[in-house]
Amino acid sequence: MNEHAASSVDESCVLDEGPWTHRFVNANGSRFHVVEQGTGPLVVLLHGFPEFWWAWHRQLPLLADAGLRAVAVDLRGYGATDKPPRGYDGFTLAADVVGLIRALGERNATVVGAGAGGLIGWSAAALHPRLVNRLVVLGAAHPLRLRSALVANAAQRRAGRDLLRFQLPRYEHVLTRDDAALAGGLMRAWSSPAFRQTADYAEYEHRYREAMRIPQAAFCAMEAYRWAFRSTLRLHGYRFLRAIRQPIISPTLQLQGALDPITLPATAQGSGRYVLADYEWRLLEDTGHFPHLERPDLVAGEIIRWTK
Repeated sequence: MNEHAASSVDESCVLDEGPWTHRFVNANGSRFHVVEQGTGPLVVLLHGFPEFWWAWHRQLPLLADAGLRAVAVDLRGYGATDKPPRGYDGFTLAADVVGLIRALGERNATVVGAGAGGLIGWSAAALHPRLVNRLVVLGAAHPLRLRSALVANAAQRRAGRDLLRFQLPRYEHVLTRDDAALAGGLMRAWSSPAFRQTADYAEYEHRYREAMRIPQAAFCAMEAYRWAFRSTLRLHGYRFLRAIRQPIISPTLQLQGALDPITLPATAQGSGRYVLADYEWRLLEDTGHFPHLERPDLVAGEIIRWTK
């Protein structure tokens, strides 16, 4: 089935109106769609898979009310952001973040990342420490910790088998089949049982399945995961792993769902060894891979506390 078939949708599906402002910002050679609310110190919010900026729509007004400038980003390849065929390596994705900070007129920012966005946040803080003032990570282990766990821990390898399927050629067409039913199935599998029973969950799944059907979005999402795995056998990947061994000097808050089935809590908790600055770990009971969706008010409060 072709990803550009009749089931595809237009990028306008992610341009939801609200108390926020939609903008397009040029950074690191691409045009990024960002959604902004509030004034004050900059907080950049990075979603994961299979999300887009809407992942943070509950946090945007709460952060703005707390005197922060909250900016939720459609990552490279997602939502209404550009979808170039290349640029999904760790170096480029980290450079996207710092390029956005500069393009937004700031010298540094608090970076908040969930899931795949958390991996990017870890990388940005290691590679560009002067621009990441503070770091908040949800549902993501430090890339080096994740790599070592995938090698040495059978439980984490089993947990990551969904991501291994992303390596299959043309898997993006499987992902978008039947109105992106598989993307919805992955979100369901990675969420906590209690969250799956809520009306909020049903809305998120509908929106994410729709956004994943934007032409090329699924391909771009897969490319980032493919680079992460395949680069381990290439010089470029070796250079990236060596570069991110730089200790994190940004004060770091790590929030982890106790029921996260894709990034196991034991794997995520080992990330503290890579942080030289102040570091705080918080395990969230009855929470899966998406704390920002499942516990939105708590997550907003933690971001505010860590930023201020």
